[in-house]
Amino acid sequence: MIDRFETMRLFVRVVERGSFTRAAADLQIPRSTATEAVQRLERALSVRLLDRTTRHVAPTPDGEAYYGRCVAILADVEEAEGALQGHQPSGVLRIDAPGTLTRVFLLPHLPEFLKNYPNITLQLGQGERLVDLVREGVDCVIRAGEPGESGMIMRRLADIPEITCASPCYLEQNGVPTSLDNLANHQMVGFLSSRTGMTLPLEFQVGDGIRELSLSTQVVANDAETVHQLARLGFGLVQAPRYRFLQDIASGALVEVLPDTRPRPMKLAAYYPQNRQLSPRVRLFLDWAVAVFDKAKF
Repeated sequence: MIDRFETMRLFVRVVERGSFTRAAADLQIPRSTATEAVQRLERALSVRLLDRTTRHVAPTPDGEAYYGRCVAILADVEEAEGALQGHQPSGVLRIDAPGTLTRVFLLPHLPEFLKNYPNITLQLGQGERLVDLVREGVDCVIRAGEPGESGMIMRRLADIPEITCASPCYLEQNGVPTSLDNLANHQMVGFLSSRTGMTLPLEFQVGDGIRELSLSTQVVANDAETVHQLARLGFGLVQAPRYRFLQDIASGALVEVLPDTRPRPMKLAAYYPQNRQLSPRVRLFLDWAVAVFDKAKF
């Protein structure tokens, strides 16, 4: 039988994952143990905390209120025990960030982070799409652009320069644009936004303003690495953070164009749910990520 604090942790995980099965797997206990523990909790409180269907588990109004109190209590207990006993933060920390950004900026510094906090187990998701932090059990995401969802607390990480590029073969066939007025007969590699479902236009800084241009597209993709490869193959102009193109520019596989009207810098930020008290693990990770990007060369 698991104790009250472990039952509270389990209940929080069931609410966040929307499933007994996924919560039990996260906590490495049998599903039957998870089900029985929450049932005992409901009997002890004389209240139904969860609505259960064959496909989903969701908190009742009482369950929502209890969930909020549990999150705050568990975070306080974890921090208090660590401070009094000299324990380092421990447990699984689930982070989701774009793959290339993770490999370029975070992974080189990761050994030092985990050496300093050896009791943390880091689980890295690699994605560009929007993530439901609560339902997917993710503690924190790193994303580019302005937040489109509510219920999130944002912490700025960096403004990363973006540039416009094309392959030499594309420019040989279509000419090198020297101004935005030259773009009418050009095409771009289309990037499909996971947020809007629409192909993003190219954007250019002109004076104090921004000019957006949607050029013709022959190929559209929703994956940044695929879009990058399509640009190498000569399918059109592409815009992305400068760090993505450094090796290709150095090798000559891509060439920067229109350097005087670059896109706006990409705003990079970390997000976590506002209804979840910040755990010591997440706080440490955020502080570390801020320091990493403060020192980064873009």
